[in-house]
Amino acid sequence: MALDGIYLSLIKKELEASLLGARVDKIHQPSRDSLVLSLRTAGQGVKKLMFSSSAGTARVHLTEREPENPQTPPMFCMLLRKHLSSGKLVSIRQDGFERILFFDFEATDEFGDRVVLTLAAEIMGRCSNILLIGPGGRVIDAIKRVSEDMSRVRRILPGITYTLPPRDERLSVFGFDSAELSPRLMSRTEELSKALIRCLEGISPIFAREAAFFALRGGEKPANSLSEDELTRLFFYLRDVAGQIERGENRYYILRDRDGLMKDFCFTKINQYGSLMFDREFDSPSKLLDVFYSERDVLAQTKQRADDLFKLLISLSERTRRRVSAQKLELEECKNRDAYRLKGDLIMSNLWQIERGKGSVRLPNFYEDGSPEVEIELDPRLSPSQNAQKYYAEYRKADTADRMLRTLIEKGEEEEKYIDSVFDSLSRASTESELSEIRAELADGGYIRSRQTSKKRPKALPPIEYESTEGFRILSGRNNRQNDQLTLKLADRSDIWLHVKDITGSHVVIICDGKEPGERTLGEAALIAAYNSSARTGSTVPVDYTRVKYVKKPSGAKPGAVIYTNQKTLYVTPNSEAAQALRKKQV
Repeated sequence: MALDGIYLSLIKKELEASLLGARVDKIHQPSRDSLVLSLRTAGQGVKKLMFSSSAGTARVHLTEREPENPQTPPMFCMLLRKHLSSGKLVSIRQDGFERILFFDFEATDEFGDRVVLTLAAEIMGRCSNILLIGPGGRVIDAIKRVSEDMSRVRRILPGITYTLPPRDERLSVFGFDSAELSPRLMSRTEELSKALIRCLEGISPIFAREAAFFALRGGEKPANSLSEDELTRLFFYLRDVAGQIERGENRYYILRDRDGLMKDFCFTKINQYGSLMFDREFDSPSKLLDVFYSERDVLAQTKQRADDLFKLLISLSERTRRRVSAQKLELEECKNRDAYRLKGDLIMSNLWQIERGKGSVRLPNFYEDGSPEVEIELDPRLSPSQNAQKYYAEYRKADTADRMLRTLIEKGEEEEKYIDSVFDSLSRASTESELSEIRAELADGGYIRSRQTSKKRPKALPPIEYESTEGFRILSGRNNRQNDQLTLKLADRSDIWLHVKDITGSHVVIICDGKEPGERTLGEAALIAAYNSSARTGSTVPVDYTRVKYVKKPSGAKPGAVIYTNQKTLYVTPNSEAAQALRKKQV
C-alpha cells in the first residue's frame, strides 16, 4: 500500500497546521465505507476532511471534491452527528508510524458535560476501519463492526475497550542506527526491498523498491548478500530522504503509465520505472490523494452502480449486430430477383411452344445479344402461364424484401449507433443523477422497464461547464437527453457547436454572447469534445465544429442524434488533466 505510515505522518502534519481548533460543521457519509467532515476553521473557512475505510482506497486527507450524499443518512453518520456536531478538534495523534490517526474532539454529552471523543482512522487494507471512541477508551461504534466470528484476534463492537492492532518491532527511517539496521538486514534471505519492509517501520513497497534500486544501481538481490558499498549507498539514500522530509523539502508524486492511468504515488521522486512511467508533482500530500483516489472512486462507484446497465447495453448491441448481419445476408440474396422476372417474361413470350407437364424448358433470351438459350425450371402441375406468374410472384416478393430490408438495416445501424452513444454516456457517468437520467432514457425508448418507486428521482444535473483561457463558457452534455436540450434549446443560433467526427460523444457548445472565440478557445473546446467521447484514450481525434444554426434534428431520430452542415474539422489529442483544469466547479 502506497499510503504508508510515513505518508500518513505527513498528512497528520498538514492537518495539524490547518485544522486544529476547527469545529465540526457538517457530517456526511457518501458511501458505506466513507465519511466527509466539514470543519469550520478560524481564518480559512470550511475545510472538508475525507475518511475512507474501503479495502483498496483507505485513506484520510483534505478534499475539495463534492461527493453525492444519499437522501437518507446511514446510522453511523447519524451517530456521529449526535456526538460530534459542533465538537472542537483539539489534537491529532499517531502511534509512531503506524497507519492509524486519532482525531480528538472536545464535545458536549447529553448531560451538558464536556468530554473528549476520538475518531480513529485505521488505514490497514482489508482491516481498515473508522471508529468513534468515548471516554475511558470504550468503542461507541464503528463504520465496520467486527464480531468474534469474523476475527478471533481483534473484535470491534460497541461497548468493548479499544485496543491497538498487534504490531512488529521495527526501526524508524528517521535517525536509525546503522549498527542496528545492518545485522537485521544481513539476517534476511529475501530480496532487499522485501527485507526493508520487514525491518523498517512505515514504508510502502514502492519506497522500499526505490531504496533497493538506488543501493543496487537498478538490480535486486538477497539482503544477506549486500556488499559494504551497497549498504553505504542504501543508508545514504534513507538518510537523504528522511532529511528532506524533516526539512520540509520533499515533494509528492503520482505515477502514470503511458496510457495515462494512475498506478502509484509516493512522498519522494521515483526513478525505478524509467521511461515506462511519468510522474506529476504535488506540493501537498492531501492534494495528491484527492486527485489519485477521486479518479479511482469515480471508476469504482460507476462500475458498481451501472453494472446492470452495462450488461444490458452489451447484450442489446450484440443482438442488434447479429440481426443486422442476418438482414444484410438476406439483402444479398435479393440481388438476383431480376432473374425471376426474366424467366417470367421468357415464358410469357413463348407460351405457344411450351407443353404442359414439362419439368423444364430451354428458351432463347432475346434480352442478350445472340439470344443464348436459358434453361428454366417448371412445375409440371401448373400451366405455362401459371409458371410465369409464379416467377413474377417470386420477383415481387424479393423486390419488396429488398426495400424493407434496406429500411430495417438503416434503422438497425441507427440503433447500433444509439446504443453505443448510451454506452459512452454510461462510461462517463459518475453520479446517481446521471445514471438515473440514462435509465429514464432507456425506459422511454422501451429498452428497460420504468422503475416505479416512491423515492423522488434525483434532480437532473446541469451540463458540465468549462471556461476557456480566453474567458468563454463551454458546455458539454452528460447524456443523449442533455445533448438534445443543450443543442436545440439552451444554445443560441450563433453559438459554436462541436462533436467528434463519426464517433459517439457529447455535444459541446461554446457560448459566444455576440463575441468571436479565438483559435485557442476552439482548440480547448475541441479537446473537451474529444475527452467527453469514446475516443478519450485516442490520439489525433477529428472534431467537427459549426454554428448551432446549422445543426438539425431529423424527425423521429433517436435522442442525441443530429445532422449538421458547413462544418470544419480540428484534430486534437485528448488530455485528462488539461480538460479537468478547464472545468468549473459545480455550485
